Amino acid sequence: MRAFVIKEYKGPVEESDVPEPTVGERDVLVRVQAAGLNVLDEKIRAGQLKQILPYRLPLIPGNDVAGTVIRVGAAVRAFKPGDEVYARPDQDRIGTFAERIAVDEADLALKPESISMEEAGSLPLVALTAWQALVERGNVRPGQKVLIHAGAGGVGSIAIQLAKHLGATVATTASAGNLDFVRELGADIAIDYRNQDFEQLLSGYDLVLDSLGGETLQKSLRVLRPGGRAIEISGPPDPAFAREAGLNPVLRLAVTALSAGIRRQARKLGVSYEFLLMRASGDQLRQITALIDSGALRPVVGRVYPFDQTVLALQGLEKGGIRGKAVISNR
Repeated sequence: MRAFVIKEYKGPVEESDVPEPTVGERDVLVRVQAAGLNVLDEKIRAGQLKQILPYRLPLIPGNDVAGTVIRVGAAVRAFKPGDEVYARPDQDRIGTFAERIAVDEADLALKPESISMEEAGSLPLVALTAWQALVERGNVRPGQKVLIHAGAGGVGSIAIQLAKHLGATVATTASAGNLDFVRELGADIAIDYRNQDFEQLLSGYDLVLDSLGGETLQKSLRVLRPGGRAIEISGPPDPAFAREAGLNPVLRLAVTALSAGIRRQARKLGVSYEFLLMRASGDQLRQITALIDSGALRPVVGRVYPFDQTVLALQGLEKGGIRGKAVISNR
């Protein structure tokens, strides 16, 4: 089976022949027809997350999949060969940059009928991230105010639509060339991050979803109302994440130190800081599917690469500039 493999951190991703996936009794073997590209894939290759995601190398990267079921394990009841499905595999079983992957049926859902395989392959990680930030943790309700940074990106483009569906007033940051685009997605306030200071324009927000960190995160705390929440998806991790991830005591201490400064700033302002590393969930994907097929959400695919250009596609992640998601197609 052909796959693209990381053999060493900070090294190149190489095409290789690898063994066929092992299919357990609750697994579904999927022929990969589309795989979304995520910044997470590049961070894993560069070794930036090896303290909290200690993968053993060699490793097949890839966190999004859409494709067709080839066969199912003995205990699987929800899927059958021929079903069109999509998923974000569990973080311990990633590897969608390959011709086939075995996915636990609990992480899988039927593909939305109204969209293409490439559009479905773009969705799982970013849609689940938006869902877990805004619905599961944020409990966003009608009339609340939500700020979503990098609104033209993968997570941002879905999060804007989801927040509007939930009845929020949505502000977002984007480049000047993407301001009309994010307004089309539903943003009520679109801010040119290069020429405008969102901290001077916004106040009293209930929730901020941030993927940028650094100074942007610090300013985001100051636009929240008392009791507001900043949910960060690029770090630094917080002690709650360390506990949930089951990190050893030494790593827990290190994680606590990493986020101590930003948590201290949040406390002084009367707001909260949370780190979110999304998790796989077939149940949540089914709810997302309903929103897609109803027209409430639409995927945004900025570029499609053929499977043979997976390495080129990964290199393109560093350059950015793509609206929504880039996707690898293996049809």
